[in-house]
Amino acid sequence: MQSNGEGQGQDSELSCLNSAQNGESSSAVGTHSNGVLTSTNNGNNVGAGLGSGTCVASTSSGSEVGSMKKKKRLSQSEEDVIRLIGQHLDGLGLNQTVDLLMQESGCRLEHTSATKFRNHVMEGEWDKAENDLNELRALMHSPNAIVRMKFLLLQQKYLEYLEDGKVLEALQVLRGELTPLKYNTDRIHVLSGYLMCSHAEDLRTKTEWEGKGTNSRCRLLDKLQTYLPPSVMLPPRRLQTLLRQAVELQRDRCLYHNTKLDSSLDSVTLLLDHVCSRSATHSGKQFPCYTQQILTEHCNEVWFCKFSNDGTKLATGSKDTTVIIWQVDPESHQLKLLRTLEGHAYGVSYLAWSPDDTYLIACGPDDCSELWLWNVPTGELRTKMSQSHEDSLTSVAWNPDGKRFVTGGQRGQFYQCDLDGNLLDSWEGVRVQCLWCVGDGRTVLASDTHQRIRGYNFEDLTDRNIVQEDHPIMSFTVSKNGRLALLNVATQGVHLWDLQDRVLVRKYQGVTQGFYTIHSCFGGHNEDFIASGSEDHKVYIWHRRSELPIAELTGHTRTVNCVSWNPIIPGLMASASDDGTVRVWGPAPFLDTQEVDGLNENCSNMDS
Repeated sequence: MQSNGEGQGQDSELSCLNSAQNGESSSAVGTHSNGVLTSTNNGNNVGAGLGSGTCVASTSSGSEVGSMKKKKRLSQSEEDVIRLIGQHLDGLGLNQTVDLLMQESGCRLEHTSATKFRNHVMEGEWDKAENDLNELRALMHSPNAIVRMKFLLLQQKYLEYLEDGKVLEALQVLRGELTPLKYNTDRIHVLSGYLMCSHAEDLRTKTEWEGKGTNSRCRLLDKLQTYLPPSVMLPPRRLQTLLRQAVELQRDRCLYHNTKLDSSLDSVTLLLDHVCSRSATHSGKQFPCYTQQILTEHCNEVWFCKFSNDGTKLATGSKDTTVIIWQVDPESHQLKLLRTLEGHAYGVSYLAWSPDDTYLIACGPDDCSELWLWNVPTGELRTKMSQSHEDSLTSVAWNPDGKRFVTGGQRGQFYQCDLDGNLLDSWEGVRVQCLWCVGDGRTVLASDTHQRIRGYNFEDLTDRNIVQEDHPIMSFTVSKNGRLALLNVATQGVHLWDLQDRVLVRKYQGVTQGFYTIHSCFGGHNEDFIASGSEDHKVYIWHRRSELPIAELTGHTRTVNCVSWNPIIPGLMASASDDGTVRVWGPAPFLDTQEVDGLNENCSNMDS
């Protein structure tokens, strides 16, 4: 694997010339971690005449030569692996082991010129390091890289002089060495300003530099290496980088993975491939597919549920005219009833938390012309809004500033209001099915009765088409980054759209969607998962990249109207159903595989 797209031309210099010595030659190969190879033939030095990139492997005694077959020439990938291992061992301080590895394989960790250059940089011998660049020039593909490398060297030299209080020497470097390079003059102006620093600490603060020493010189070497082909000097910590990339790729391809991505290799095993299998997923790996609680306090169909933005509360709305606020226990993730908000005569079919979770707006079904704005901490009704008895206010969305909201319905109303219900703006003739406020604070997305989602700008009163479907859009939601929209489309199911490119990304299979309003959601770390209710009484979960469901959650006995995934606790999800219950889903208890399979008959997996 090439790091910078360079170095192929140098590989021939570093190839191993593995051959058995013939006749009565007896040789021993000595090597050092700095890349120098020497070989003796009956006590005479024969290694000095080798080319700069040549690696030699030889037999240990002449008597063995006759019966020993010619050694297999190492392939390029085999040499690369040996060098990667050697670099890693060298970083651990196992220098003798590295020497032995290089000796036995006949390979070299890096070019001798690179080793010399590394040592001079780490020792702060800047003049020698600068001379080394002349040797490295012939090994590089880009002549301009020498100027950049020299600039980085002189910059370090300049800063170290300043830190040591050697202002005159630093000034000489600035004027006599850095400036004549005629490179990055803006940076030179910045460097000249550091001459005014009163003391070393002031210099380190203003430059955000660690100061003279091993750490800053190691960082310098990391930057310098980027200009060298990997065949000359390996990129820093290359083996760890490759392993980390492999782990991240496996996690990315894992359909069940639902924990925060950790770039540290200490958090995983490298001895097995990463996989969240059915048993692993169900045994506490943060995937919600096990009913951990059933909430039965509502006495009629439950039409909607939504976790607060901070994940500490769940709001549920029902045909029984109530909204119930549930508190989420931060340790056990169990929910308990916090308060009940009553008086919604037509029932509650939609809920929206304000950005700071202080307020909750409740809307009713099609024949409801009223909207309720509740203060959640106090349980008081702040506003009960109704513009006209002819209205149908069935959907609502908060402006990101938390001071305004938009609401509308299928009878052609589309309003923007303040917290007291005062009308700020209106858009005539838009039959709204569902609403969403974009993060810019100006644009509102609205699905309408023409099977489309349009963007409405309340500031300049412009609108534009964004999504066009062939069937009614019953509901939609938008990802946190505003890029993706998840649509529940009548008779079609769940569709994923890219709002920026305005293209249909994926159609998810399995769900039963007629003309009921069903609300789906994004969920999990990085919103990698999608969940939706269904008219076949199930909750379906997909990985965002997979059209087939990875889990079907059973337990409800009637249509599942809404699913909400906790935005803070990735292993917690709630579903609301016409059966009058709210089910809270979490990871299965930590049991062995057989016990888990027995407990989780309510979770059918679609592994393929």
